[in-house]
Amino acid sequence: MREMLPSQLQLGEIDIASIQFNPRSRDDIPQLLKGLQFLYADKVVRDKIFSVLELLTPADVSTKTGRPGMHWWKILVMGTLRLNLNWDYDRLLEMVNNHKTIREMLGHGIRDEDFQYNLQSLKDNIKLFTPEILDKLNQLVVDAGHQFIKKKK
Repeated sequence: MREMLPSQLQLGEIDIASIQFNPRSRDDIPQLLKGLQFLYADKVVRDKIFSVLELLTPADVSTKTGRPGMHWWKILVMGTLRLNLNWDYDRLLEMVNNHKTIREMLGHGIRDEDFQYNLQSLKDNIKLFTPEILDKLNQLVVDAGHQFIKKKK
């Protein structure tokens, strides 16, 4: 059964909402991760996103039996990076295995710094993003952005 997120932080993990970014960075990776952090920190938006992510489960797959799959949050983070930065799976693999801030965003702490993803696992999970799912997620993100702008005014 897939989980949205682990239910409790493990020793050495940083809460996603607490991840610090270099404010002077002009690179696109921190910008995307900050956007994901914003979505994560807003519980209402996060719950809506997770309800859409539940649709990623193929109809012929049981959610009650079998081994646990990759957390939906990890699939969202990896899929967002891959699609927005136009990365192939090899680049994605390199970055999720070695980029400190991306690993923090994926929920990895000091206890599992030796954990490495494998290429086939990424392909099997990230391909679940269909155009229909992406359209639904995009609409939620746009709506959240509009709400954020209204709050600032």
